[in-house]
Amino acid sequence: IALMTYDDVPQVAEIERRCFPDPWSERMLREHLDNQCAAALVARGEDGTILGYGGLLVVLDEGDITNIAVRPEYRRQGIAADILQVFENFARGNRLAFLTLEVRASNTAALSLYRKLGYAQVGRRRNYYDHPKEDAILMTLEFDDETETADP
Repeated sequence: IALMTYDDVPQVAEIERRCFPDPWSERMLREHLDNQCAAALVARGEDGTILGYGGLLVVLDEGDITNIAVRPEYRRQGIAADILQVFENFARGNRLAFLTLEVRASNTAALSLYRKLGYAQVGRRRNYYDHPKEDAILMTLEFDDETETADP
């Protein structure tokens, strides 16, 4: 897992096109990289091929996972979970209150993964997605106040 660079944008855009009916364009991906409140990660195979990626936007103490996708032929190998773990580590280390994301209501594999990782359904956004029109499930991973207390 590494930070996404501008050189990665064409491969990430290809993954977007393969995974989403309304993919982010290369321009949108570059703008995400230019945003000081955003970060993007890629998971690379041994040959340098990008297997998956994720984007995160941080506003104040809130983290919004903007995108997460894995090439179809590399799914169910823990790649998305690894990317999400890096985001969780970042969120905890920077004392964010929570991470949140939207997922298509029909995406049972992603919903199952998020639940397994501790995300809870906290809402539903009606007709959030187009092509096809579909609701989004709002999932959140909340962090308790994790201040350490010294043992007596």
